[in-house]
Amino acid sequence: MNQQILFNDHVEIDWDQGWAQFHAMVAGQQVPCLIGLNVLANKLDMTLTSAEEAAAAFEQLRFDLEAEAEILIEDEAFDAQGRIWLGHPPI
Repeated sequence: MNQQILFNDHVEIDWDQGWAQFHAMVAGQQVPCLIGLNVLANKLDMTLTSAEEAAAAFEQLRFDLEAEAEILIEDEAFDAQGRIWLGHPPI
């Protein structure tokens, strides 16, 4: 694990927009990391029916998602807004 990239424990589920967002701290800057709820559901082979289920699914996969985000950050795979998107190429 890269000690220069730190993740906090907070996750925000935006049910209406269809994504979960968490943050990495990289060189003193907060980097938003997002994953589509459909991608999250596919990773667990389940259907998410509420924001609470989505949050529980995220927690189940937290360490894997953080590891994936870490690789994308190291690869500088940011979108035009400086965000990292897990599960698909930068927008």
